[in-house]
Amino acid sequence: MGHDLTLITTIAAGFGLALIFGFIAERCKLPALVGYLFAGILIGPATPGFVADVSIASQLSEIGVMLLMFGVGLHFSINDLLSVKKIALPGAVIQMTISTVLGMWLANWWGWTLGEGLIFGLALSCASTVVLLKALESRGILASMNGKIAVGWLVVEDLITVLVLVLMPPLASILGGVTTESGSTPLWQTISFTLLQVTGFIVLMLVVGKRMLPWILWQVAKTGSRELFTLSVISAAIGIAYGAALIFSVSFALGAFFAGMVMRESEFSHRAAEESLPLRDAFAVLFFVSVGMLFEPTILLTKPLNVLAVVAIIVFGKSIVAMVITLAFRYPLNTALTVAASLAQIGEFSFILAGLGVSLGMLPVEGMSLILAGALISIAFNPLVFSVIKPLKTCVLGISETARHYEKRIDQFSELPMNTERKYLKGQVVLVGYGRVGKKIATALREKNVAFVVADENRELVEALRKTGIQAVFGDASEPAVLIQAHIANASMLVIATPDSINIRKMVETAKTLQPEIQIVIRTRNESESNLLKAESAGKVFYEKEELANSMCKFIIEQYTP
Repeated sequence: MGHDLTLITTIAAGFGLALIFGFIAERCKLPALVGYLFAGILIGPATPGFVADVSIASQLSEIGVMLLMFGVGLHFSINDLLSVKKIALPGAVIQMTISTVLGMWLANWWGWTLGEGLIFGLALSCASTVVLLKALESRGILASMNGKIAVGWLVVEDLITVLVLVLMPPLASILGGVTTESGSTPLWQTISFTLLQVTGFIVLMLVVGKRMLPWILWQVAKTGSRELFTLSVISAAIGIAYGAALIFSVSFALGAFFAGMVMRESEFSHRAAEESLPLRDAFAVLFFVSVGMLFEPTILLTKPLNVLAVVAIIVFGKSIVAMVITLAFRYPLNTALTVAASLAQIGEFSFILAGLGVSLGMLPVEGMSLILAGALISIAFNPLVFSVIKPLKTCVLGISETARHYEKRIDQFSELPMNTERKYLKGQVVLVGYGRVGKKIATALREKNVAFVVADENRELVEALRKTGIQAVFGDASEPAVLIQAHIANASMLVIATPDSINIRKMVETAKTLQPEIQIVIRTRNESESNLLKAESAGKVFYEKEELANSMCKFIIEQYTP
């Protein structure tokens, strides 16, 4: 047996202390990740006693980031990203620009140079996708439109940050840092080569990976070996992420994300997500522990006002900017608050930016400590920020006439056109959700010439559906006004194709109130939830399993009576 047990001791100490302090945090009504962060501080170099290997912990956390981003890709298709591009792309660019300017202004106030302020501001502008995923998953809203917008927003941020990381070395000498070998290469060549690499990776994944990965999963699944199937999923996630970084200079996180997005095309995508979940959770813990290990607690005593200013930009500055942008795109207040809460933290890409900035002489060591302090505090308080969304919305609408007027403003896509045919106003099917399952149901209804109206939270999707001749209304169907605009009172059937158990109950209640005899068909996530909703709604409930959409389509067509 070897004497070098650094890896084992780091994992043992990380998991052990994370379990203890995570448990204590939960008992104190705090999120467990606060305990994970505190465990990292205790085994970090800034505190006395046992010190774990920071380098090994960092590599272990990278695996966690890969697996988590792979899981996101399994639930977030390219179509999902394109469906929110009209808000995610401009929103992320504008928000990052304003947040960077705020960080530069703060750095200038402290007497830092322009280059130091730029890197500092960029580090504060990009939120953590890992933290966001944990928050959305714990609340069951990852698959909702609000969740898709938030994830799409952060994916755009990640893409921008990857480009920034590649451009930092050649720009170092211009911004007051040290000159590197790549600094002698013309800037336009560097940018062109970077874009070529990223484009090459994406094309390879969409053309080759989209065919190869599902085929490989199918071949492995035919062996009947659960171990081989799990191994194939993990190998794909980590192998593609590593290969993307090695060959195309794409970040691990981005490579794993695209691997999951491509594997989603396989019929075994749900099983792949389930098989990778235990490892994702385990390594996510190590990610938070590694963040805590990098934290320098003395910064809280030596620079308390600086820390508060950084936290204010992260939690309030970015959030307010994101909320205003979302509202400007005519999304409801609930969506704006969800996106704002999603961005009220920073994480892995901020650490990478700051670390590279310090190594290139573009950021003082103090800046790294402030960024870590801001990350630690914002990550710890992010669950609290999410928890105040509902009461804050109620409070704002209660005290502000302007907010109430803005919330109730008439959107051309929030109600059916005046010239809508009668068959869509009486005896129709109201289809809530136009995702993977909803789209298949809509196709089946059109083939049978069954009139239906789609209700969806994605304004751009509703606009696109109307252009193709499909009747649709924009809004959250858990709000009675949206179902009323879909003429639920005269409908013959309500089909809920979105697996959101909390809002499903509200939809059913509204439908039953307005149309007691209406038939209800519900999609949900598991059998236990299916039985509960079936008892409450007295409708037909389908839970996530193979051929879910086909089963729902067959039942709807058989039971539909105009």
